[in-house]
Amino acid sequence: MTQDHLNFIFIGISFAIYIGIAVKSRAASTKEYYTAGGGVSSFANGMATAADWMSAATFISMAGTVAISGYDASRFLMGWTGGFVLLTILMVPYLRKFGKATVPDFIGDRYYSKLARGVAVVCAIFICMTYIMGQMRGVGVVFSQLFGIGVPAGVLIGASIVFFYAGLGGMKGITYTQVAQYCVMAFAYTIPAIFIAIAMTGHVIPQLGLIGDFTASSEPVVPFLQKLNNINTELGFAEYTSGKLSTMNMFCITAALMCGTAGLPHVIVRFFTVKNVAAVRKSACWTLLFIAVIYLTAPAIGAFARVNLVEKLHNTPYSEVPGWFQEFELTGQMAWVDKNGDGKIQYFGPAKSELGSASVFQGAKPSYPGYDAPENQRIGRHGERLLANKADDSNPNELWFGNDIMVMANPHMAGLPMWVIALLMAGCIAAALSTAAGLLLVLSTSISHDLMKKIIKPDLTDEEEVNYARFASFAALIVAAYFGINPPSAFIAKTVAFAFGLAASSFFPTLLIGIFSKRMNREGAIAGMLSGISFTIGYIVYFQFLGGHADQYFLGITPEGIGFVGMLINFGVSFLVSAFTPAPPQEVQDMVENIHIPSGAGDASEH
Repeated sequence: MTQDHLNFIFIGISFAIYIGIAVKSRAASTKEYYTAGGGVSSFANGMATAADWMSAATFISMAGTVAISGYDASRFLMGWTGGFVLLTILMVPYLRKFGKATVPDFIGDRYYSKLARGVAVVCAIFICMTYIMGQMRGVGVVFSQLFGIGVPAGVLIGASIVFFYAGLGGMKGITYTQVAQYCVMAFAYTIPAIFIAIAMTGHVIPQLGLIGDFTASSEPVVPFLQKLNNINTELGFAEYTSGKLSTMNMFCITAALMCGTAGLPHVIVRFFTVKNVAAVRKSACWTLLFIAVIYLTAPAIGAFARVNLVEKLHNTPYSEVPGWFQEFELTGQMAWVDKNGDGKIQYFGPAKSELGSASVFQGAKPSYPGYDAPENQRIGRHGERLLANKADDSNPNELWFGNDIMVMANPHMAGLPMWVIALLMAGCIAAALSTAAGLLLVLSTSISHDLMKKIIKPDLTDEEEVNYARFASFAALIVAAYFGINPPSAFIAKTVAFAFGLAASSFFPTLLIGIFSKRMNREGAIAGMLSGISFTIGYIVYFQFLGGHADQYFLGITPEGIGFVGMLINFGVSFLVSAFTPAPPQEVQDMVENIHIPSGAGDASEH
């Protein structure tokens, strides 16, 4: 049996399970479509929330970023994990007690304003659309590798599948589908890591291998992290365990990811599916446990991938590279350009580049027949596939690969059994589809419930409301598929980081103040949301699309971290405007105080 056959079997079985669950759990009412009827158990919701959280950025791109960036990639681990703690302590128990179906629903009622609700809908659309772009890109990367097709075709296939089971089942179908997806992801992520840890370090537990010794060599045994540092410095990179980002930028990115996590509408709404506030807290504990399984494994996978990449490819004649390299070449995930004409793959870092290419390399642009052919026909002198913009690189490095391919390439590089590779492929698809479905649901419900039902057309029936939600899902997927094919950033984790910045600058301050400040009024909330998200979007658009240069960054903060500054602007504007405008009505202040009363203390616990 070939690798392709096993891939199709594993993925086909998982798809059959997902679609079967979606059909069986089809939503029959708006309550089931939005909150799964509010009766999901804490354990099941914890697993479903973890699956929703394990996006393509986490499963596919985060370990790849760790492999390439080393210490600097810890910003994702610290930001996303810390943010979830903020979310479970400061947000969801109170929001669940408030008893609304969506985040814009809470904002609309808490700030007694249709305009506030409308602004929240716009913010939700921006956040979810940016986030879902990364998920669609992840789906495209996986399907392109699975079917040997381009990423655009892979994105379209994935979008069709997501629309089927998310649009059909609503939150009820998504919840139980995500339980199955988490099981697939957990096994798909940890089993390859265990195999590789044993081969490289002799440890069964990958995390112990990361801090243990490197034993897969005839050379004297050294600590694994020292091996990584040695590899990096020999190739001209900075030490793997050293930081390259400035302290200010590192702090802002981590803080933006953390606060953005606590403001993500598709994660918050997951806790509306359980029975009561007590179940919210239990569900949060389960979620953290399930998340830890993958988050504590990601650094080990990234480090193992880094060693495997160098050991298998650097200084290897192209004629001797393993077959998997050509497979990744065909789908555009890896590329090699023989810049010095020796027929070997060289992988160098900036320090080697600074030595100067003139004395060692024959120039960055090859001049042999085939180079100027159309991209899908560009073949080098050794039969290698050439990609546009990779051969023209002015530095001497000859190897190119995307961060997002490292997790999928890792078991190939380690020579793992075919069934392990097939399981990993199924897990990659599950990760991208699970989060895409959750985001799609939030988008559709924000439009159908908060925009159509609450603002534009209050007399909508339940059936009409669900139909609007399904139509909104279709429209959102078309836009998301376009940006999945033409992403705003080179790799998934960075695109997703923009979504967290938007959430940090818009929802996080507004929700936090709305929960804990009785004095905050609608004028302050609206002004804060608009100013925070406008500043953040403007900064991202300028530097990502309008040609802004790195030397123009505000205090050296990259677009990934600017959401933290946008958040501070939101807080400042909200309190300033609120101080000069009338206080909220007394019934709103009483409502805010009511959600702080512990369960069992009176009428407030009835929600």
